Order: sequence, then C-alpha cells, then structure tokens
Amino acid sequence: MTTYRDAGVDIDAQDRALAQVKKMVRNTYTDDVLSDQGAFGGLFRMPIKGLKEPVLVASADGVGTKLKVAIASGRHTSVGRDLVHHCINDILVQGARPLFFLDYLATGRLDPDVVTDVIGGVAAACGEHGLALLGGETAEMPGFYGDGEYDLAGFIVGVVDRKRIVDGSAVCHGDVLVGLPSSGLHTNGYSLARRVFFEQLALGPQDSVEELGRTVADELLEVHRCYLEPVRPLLDECLVHAMAHITGGGITDNLPRVLPEGLRAVIKVGAWEIPPVFRLLAEKGQVPEDDMWRTFNLGVGMILVVPPKQLEKVLRSLRESGYPGFPMGNVVEGERGVEYDHPPEGYPTGLR
Repeated sequence: MTTYRDAGVDIDAQDRALAQVKKMVRNTYTDDVLSDQGAFGGLFRMPIKGLKEPVLVASADGVGTKLKVAIASGRHTSVGRDLVHHCINDILVQGARPLFFLDYLATGRLDPDVVTDVIGGVAAACGEHGLALLGGETAEMPGFYGDGEYDLAGFIVGVVDRKRIVDGSAVCHGDVLVGLPSSGLHTNGYSLARRVFFEQLALGPQDSVEELGRTVADELLEVHRCYLEPVRPLLDECLVHAMAHITGGGITDNLPRVLPEGLRAVIKVGAWEIPPVFRLLAEKGQVPEDDMWRTFNLGVGMILVVPPKQLEKVLRSLRESGYPGFPMGNVVEGERGVEYDHPPEGYPTGLR
C-alpha cells in the first residue's frame, strides 16, 4: 500500500501550517471582504465611494532568486514583505490604491515553520498597508522542488478613478525627475549579486562584510521598500505626471516605459550617493557600468516625473512623510530612452 504521504505530500503538515497563519490572514480583512477562510474563492465588495468611473488595476510578480538567500540563511520572514511591497509599487505607479492580495507558495517538502514565516510576512505587510490577504495557495510538489526549496508569487488588485490614472501622457519637456531612495537591491539583480558574493568572493550568508558594516544576509535580505504612504498624498493632489518603479532592467529599461514618444530622460549621474553595496558589487565583481545601470536600481527605488512648478511642493511633502526625495534629472525632447549625463572626467560616479 502506498499513501500520498509516502509519495512525499503530507496534507496533515499543510493543515498544521495553515492553522498557524489563519489568524494572521484574518487580521488583514477589511470591511469589503465578504467570504471567510476556506472558501474556494475570495469574495470582495468593490469600493466605489468617491469614484465616478472605477478602474481595476492588477499585477503579478515574484521575489526571484532572492529566495535563494532566504533559504541559505534560514531567514524567511522578509521575503513575504518583499512580495507585497513590490506588487503595491507596481500598481501605485498607475495611481491605484491596493484592495486585496493573493499569494502562491510552492515547495518540495512542506515545513510548517517556513510556511508560517513566509505567509506571516505576506500577512503582516498586507495589514500594514491596508489591503486584505484574500486568499492563496500552498502547494507541496516533491520531485519538482528539492527539499527545503520553495517559490513564491503574488497577485494584487487595486482601484483608481479613470480620470486619476497616471499613464505618462501628461509628461512634457522640462519635467523634473525626482528619485526616491531604495532600501538596497529590493528584489532584482540577485543572480548577479549572489554570483559576486557567494562565488567570486566565496562568502557565506552569515559572513560580515567590512565595507557594508553588516553580514551578507543582512544586506541582501533588506526588505523591498514600499512607497504607498509617501506617494499617496502626491496622487491625491495630482502633483505628478508619471512614476516608474525601478525593478529588473534598472533605470535604463523602466523609466522609458512611462515616457511618451519624442521625449527622453537625462539622468544626472552623481545627483545622489550610490549605496555601498552597489559600489562593492561593481568593484569586487568587475561588473561593467552599463550592466550596473541595467541590472540594479543603484539606490533609486522609484522615480517621479514632476512638473517644475510643483517640484518644491513634492519635495516638501516627501520630507514630511519621512521619505525625502532628490532631483536627479529632467525630461527633454528626443528619442524615447534614458541618457546618463556623467560628471567631468575624473569625478567619481559612485561605481568606481
């Protein structure tokens, strides 16, 4: 006789894990959640108060190979927060307010403690930013993932009034680019970062790095910053023409996504201090500067495109929110893309 458990799937372990997270999930429920836990689908009442023409905005993403660092270090609480914050930022740039979230966790052999840590991080981030963790799926897939391995994905739905959609159509020549600081690598560039730290430098997750003043795991597991709270007031007052979340592809690939044809961005290299982790990756890994710009955020997690007359108001609002921004360039006429305006020869760019 062969049971499902003999084949590698332990339903009882899954039930034990889910029992631990149910209370955390329920704490994220808003008044618009109409279903209870255990339903085949989550029910959510569309909030339309104050919206003349509500438009749903949806996105899906993952955490990438940052999960490898979490698994190697045995620290699983932060990746759930990374996932939620990344997804919130992705719909925020179109002006959306997040409503609810769904998660998907797949693993080789289910460890209840790991599941509790990961989903607990998802639930905590949802609760902090006012969206309901409406449902999800936990899949045990022996033979597909190795023991101790897991993958994580998230799905978010938000809403914006159609007249308040931020799509970049208002961007014009002379607009100012305002950067918001990142909290490190966020969730992109980890395949290259892991190669430099773990292979080229032969470091382990718990090894300290003098240039960083912390361990490799502390640096690489820094939580992806969420920009909902500092940016929301700017959207309420219609102070920005466009926003770009700087994820995979860096500034080079992400900023043009919100620029109309005939306009390009000029980035003033040296307008902000590039954090030490990126300088270390560039120097120790001998990573070409072009690759650095296209792989990492280099200390800029989000870019706002702001009309010049609103610049001071935007900067003041960001300072008051505790997330000060910095002017980092302008929009000019030309072929759509990004141009890097480097300082005079011999002036340090922050990458060498």
